[in-house]
Amino acid sequence: MTLADLLLSQLLDPFRIVLLIALVLTARNTAATVGMAVPLALGVVFVAVLLPATTQTSAEISRTAAILCGLAVNAVVVLVVLAGLHVWSRAAGSRDS
Repeated sequence: MTLADLLLSQLLDPFRIVLLIALVLTARNTAATVGMAVPLALGVVFVAVLLPATTQTSAEISRTAAILCGLAVNAVVVLVVLAGLHVWSRAAGSRDS
């Protein structure tokens, strides 16, 4: 498995995507109390370590490489989800006016 295959498989992993969507929604709901940056950063790291640690990976890819790729993929997915929520809230706000 090449690095590109690893990135693509992590990017299309539905379990990872659902975990990160839940992370963003939870962070958004608790933002008034604890903010957004720290919970999102810790959640991105948690998911990046959790999935390679609990699933069997190919012998060609080290666990460290899987975690580092997971960090990059998680950051991208979280940014896409945050952008989607921002667009959604702007569109919903413009309809109310």
